Amino acid sequence: MLLALLGGRFGRNKKSDAEIMVLQAQGGDEQVLHELLFSYSPFMKKTASQVCKRFIDDHDDEYSIALSAFNEAIEKFDQTNNASFLTFAHLVIRRRLIDFIRKESRRDEFSHDFMTAEEPEAHNGLADHAAAMAYSIEQQNQKRSEEIFLYEKMLQQFGLSFQILVKVSPVHQDTRLTSIQIAQLVAETDEYKQYLMDKKKLPIKDIETLVKVSRKTIERHRKYIIAMALLQMSDLHFLKEYLKGRLN
Repeated sequence: MLLALLGGRFGRNKKSDAEIMVLQAQGGDEQVLHELLFSYSPFMKKTASQVCKRFIDDHDDEYSIALSAFNEAIEKFDQTNNASFLTFAHLVIRRRLIDFIRKESRRDEFSHDFMTAEEPEAHNGLADHAAAMAYSIEQQNQKRSEEIFLYEKMLQQFGLSFQILVKVSPVHQDTRLTSIQIAQLVAETDEYKQYLMDKKKLPIKDIETLVKVSRKTIERHRKYIIAMALLQMSDLHFLKEYLKGRLN
């Protein structure tokens, strides 16, 4: 997911994992469809939380709407469009939730007999809410750009860049998940973290004794592992959210 986010910034033409899975689901692969709906549950909740301005969990009606909207996005996604699938899904979820909020608002107004002289004030309240939402989105976009800039500077200290990261990203999902788990091990172990920061390289010999991965595999993906470890060690909360779904 993280590389899908950064890929658009650096002109990556290769389809993201999500888009490949969406095409498989559109072709009738039920197992892939279920995997998509399960794997991107954090993405749906985060999007719903942004729209609703509160925490959303599995028991909320808003999550059910987000889940339905995500499934709709899978069905309607057109790979010939310029937007990535996750961008498209984000927009579909937002539209469906905003429609839901408007319907609930109209129902509340009707049930409480708000069709009075105070109605313009109620409309102003909705307008204020919409303006606040737009401002929040603008702030999030600004924060996202700032974090990408900071992460780029962080990578440069280790001789890395987004372009390199895109090239060295493991092709196979299992290998990518394993690499991220190794990065998490480094980020959460003080001596490994210190070694990485001091030596600008991985403590491969120590890592090799703790994971069921060959030294050759660790060395082959060391740049990607370092980049993911740096991210997990950072305070770049927005970018870490894109990675979080792969850490479970």
